[in-house]
Amino acid sequence: MAVFKPFRAIRPSADHVKAVASRPYDVLNSNEARQEAEGNDLSFLHVVKPEIDLPVDTDPYSDAVYDKGKVNFQDLMSRGILNQDPDSSFYIYRLTMDGRSQTGLVGCCFFEEYFDGIIKKHELTRPVKENDRVRHVECLNANAEPVFFSYRGKSSINDFVRHKTRETPEYNFIADDQIKHELWPISNTEDTKFITDAFKEVPYLYVADGHHRTAAAARIGKKRKEENLNHTGKEEYNYFLTVLFPDDELKIFDYNRLVKDLNGLSPSDFLTKLEDSFIVSQYREGDPQPTMIREFSLYLEGQWYRLLAKDGCWDENDPVGDLDVTILSEQVLTPLLNIVDLRKDNRIDFVGGIRGLSELKKRVDSGEMVAAFALYPVTMEQLLTIADAGEIMPPKTTWFEPKLRSGLFVHDLE
Repeated sequence: MAVFKPFRAIRPSADHVKAVASRPYDVLNSNEARQEAEGNDLSFLHVVKPEIDLPVDTDPYSDAVYDKGKVNFQDLMSRGILNQDPDSSFYIYRLTMDGRSQTGLVGCCFFEEYFDGIIKKHELTRPVKENDRVRHVECLNANAEPVFFSYRGKSSINDFVRHKTRETPEYNFIADDQIKHELWPISNTEDTKFITDAFKEVPYLYVADGHHRTAAAARIGKKRKEENLNHTGKEEYNYFLTVLFPDDELKIFDYNRLVKDLNGLSPSDFLTKLEDSFIVSQYREGDPQPTMIREFSLYLEGQWYRLLAKDGCWDENDPVGDLDVTILSEQVLTPLLNIVDLRKDNRIDFVGGIRGLSELKKRVDSGEMVAAFALYPVTMEQLLTIADAGEIMPPKTTWFEPKLRSGLFVHDLE
């Protein structure tokens, strides 16, 4: 049973929403965020990437950064750019990219369900990033950005959402990246009760994107519970901001790998060694994008190669061992290139498929990297199966698009 409750969102008015709404904190580095927010003092990047308003050499994990984010958030509130809704509501949020839409429900989930296993994860978190989100939330005393969850879709919820989205949305804008965003507040008591009750029939929620924010929210809820001698379980800090999407509306993009060297091997020797595990052929023409599982593309010395994994390179009985990212690690990265820890080794980098194979080619041709591997994306069913089995995916396996825009709704922990 999933707990899902309405809340009084802090959000911009429709006439300010496009200026306020920003890309999330973790898809831009500090310099990119500075450029994107330049000339726009309403951008929510001033709240979620507040180092952009401090000297360039500022440590992004310093107290000054979190304090600046709080000042910027309070400034948007005091100026009336952000205001809190008078009634507890859910919100229907639809994103449309390249003609494909995904529609989710915005509300709050219960932190205890992260520890109880009702909220399922598929990735490990890094302490430094988790601590960063804890400090950001505690300084603001609010969830500034939602977590992106999924669930196995239910026809009753789908029908409700379909009916409500026939009405005129309160927000309807196209961001600079050409993604369309629409929002419908749902405050009617009968409707909010329907949503709450419907999710009581949903057995599990799945973290799609935002493992660090989820872990941070759970830590904060646990800490405040332990510190409050009069804790009842109804306090607002027990809940954190989420958007829930049915699994069949989501698309996972490929998450590709770049390596800085071949571990002392010449390109020809490397290709020869690949033949132990793959059928290797050159692309003479056509698109080198992998079109099925077990198929990889390698860019090396100005040439694309097709790598088709041979039988025995994967374990069909292990949902993680069956993944293409695992095949690449176990057959190439670890034994040939001595890249063992994907989280810590600085000889490897990762590029979301949304950037296309041209990004891989550019970085190899520039000399920054020596080779690139393009993969076929994992499916939502693979993700759910791994989470249900209590397993963890290798790092940098899933890339979801479109990304949730930040600044459209904030959850006040008080």
